[in-house]
Amino acid sequence: MDNGFGAGYPLGVLFDIDDTLVDLEGAMGATLHEIADEGLSHLSDDDWIEYKRLYARDPERHYDSFLQGRATFTEQRIKRAAHARAGFTSVPFDAEAAAGWNRAYESTLPHHFRAYDDVVPLLDVLDERNIPYGVISNNVHDYQRAKLDRAGLSRIRILVGIDAVEAAKPDPAIFAEGVRLLGTPAARTLYVGDNPVLDARGADDAGLVGVWLDRAGVETAGGPQRRISTLSSVLQFLPPVR
Repeated sequence: MDNGFGAGYPLGVLFDIDDTLVDLEGAMGATLHEIADEGLSHLSDDDWIEYKRLYARDPERHYDSFLQGRATFTEQRIKRAAHARAGFTSVPFDAEAAAGWNRAYESTLPHHFRAYDDVVPLLDVLDERNIPYGVISNNVHDYQRAKLDRAGLSRIRILVGIDAVEAAKPDPAIFAEGVRLLGTPAARTLYVGDNPVLDARGADDAGLVGVWLDRAGVETAGGPQRRISTLSSVLQFLPPVR
């Protein structure tokens, strides 16, 4: 695998947060189960899988509308829920029901934030080798700060959200802010994320070395050349222990 650094090694590492360090899809699924109303009580196991998939994967791209300033964070969340529910229940999801659902979702979701098992061991190695690290996220700073802390990742101090530079990945500006705070040259900074376009290619285009974290083992033609299935594989990009 081309490590992108030639004969050198990264001087710093930046990560995505959601579904890279924190299992957001798992947290969403657990929350949807916990706050389910009577209109969803008839769902089979397979129905639940599809319902949670529709909400998490957001096929109508409502989250993009939030990133583009065409919807609030709450509006995109409710629209995703309405779309996911539509195929499974005829129970009305009017403004009052949606507001109540959102309050329940918002208060429940943080209780399910968990870091993946491979996160802390990798951060331990980076700390041991004095390699600085941080995160860049397509969400606002304070929301993601609280998420990291809840997931037991308060040790990550460098965090760039979309409100830092009024830009979202794959805009080079947000990556530039990450390397500025990290204090490392872009060309010697690794960026790891679960989205092959926004994360891996976006980082490459911004002058960093992008790596696609493909936890699900997705087969895709023409994907990023640097692909790993677990964060432990980041070690292959680091200098050997002497």
